[in-house]
Amino acid sequence: MARFILRRTLQALIVLLVMSFVIYGLIGLMPGDPVDMMAAGNPGATPEVIAHLRAIYGLDQPLALRYWHWLLAALTGDFGFSRTHSQPVLEVLAPALWQTCKLMVISFVVSVLLSFTLGIIAARKPGGVVDGLISLFAFAGISVPVFWLALMMILVFAVDLHWFPASGISTLGEGGFIDQARHLVMPVTTLALATTGGFIRFVRASMIEVMRMDHVRTARAKGATEARVVLIHAFRNALIPVVTVMALSFGVLFNGALLTETMFAQPGMGKMIYDAILGNDFNLALVGLLFATLVTLASNLVADLAYGWLDPRISLK
Repeated sequence: MARFILRRTLQALIVLLVMSFVIYGLIGLMPGDPVDMMAAGNPGATPEVIAHLRAIYGLDQPLALRYWHWLLAALTGDFGFSRTHSQPVLEVLAPALWQTCKLMVISFVVSVLLSFTLGIIAARKPGGVVDGLISLFAFAGISVPVFWLALMMILVFAVDLHWFPASGISTLGEGGFIDQARHLVMPVTTLALATTGGFIRFVRASMIEVMRMDHVRTARAKGATEARVVLIHAFRNALIPVVTVMALSFGVLFNGALLTETMFAQPGMGKMIYDAILGNDFNLALVGLLFATLVTLASNLVADLAYGWLDPRISLK
């Protein structure tokens, strides 16, 4: 197990290295740079001043050399300075990361619990009325765009019913636990509903396949209760293909979080990366995108480790 984790960690570091070069190159090829943004805000800047600023920021050097300097600094823990926030990148990243982690983890837990429950219920009597209603709910969740769902949530529950605040993370002057929880309800619900539909379909299909296997029929023949047959004999075996989808989708949640955070004005990673790219804040955008890559790689590792736990026949070497 330790050898497997070490090998996967080394592979992840190689992927991060390659991705850092690719992302740095793509951002560097974007039109404009931080000095151009400064010059646009200060029409009186002379060409000599602009050239001096480019030399200070290293923008007069080739792209490959600039990346090498950034990589050497990053290996020492220095990820640069955020131009738009006038702070070190890690200081800007920390609060946004905490906000996104709250949104993603809570949404993922809600989505998993809901999809497990509805998927198992639908699989018990496939083709029935309950299965049809659950499948309709699942297809609606898959089909509805996140931004439209967020708008409907705001219009119904914030504008019409006044149950929840429409945006932000806390009310000015309050900011207690209850107030922050109320601000999270609609973003969490939106992101959870957007991912639950696909999970339900996978859980349902996997459970139907397992419920037809010999060991499940044998458990019933021995007099096992229906709850034991479903939860002990069928569900654990059905989890193996489902875990792959759910683990990989945790990284995909990052993309959904970008739209959700933008719609509800949540100052998380998604909105931070979006604003950094628009503002040509290279260092902040680069580190944010690398973190998204790291989340996806970690999700893959968790999925592989879960295989060994769910099925002892799978050897991790």
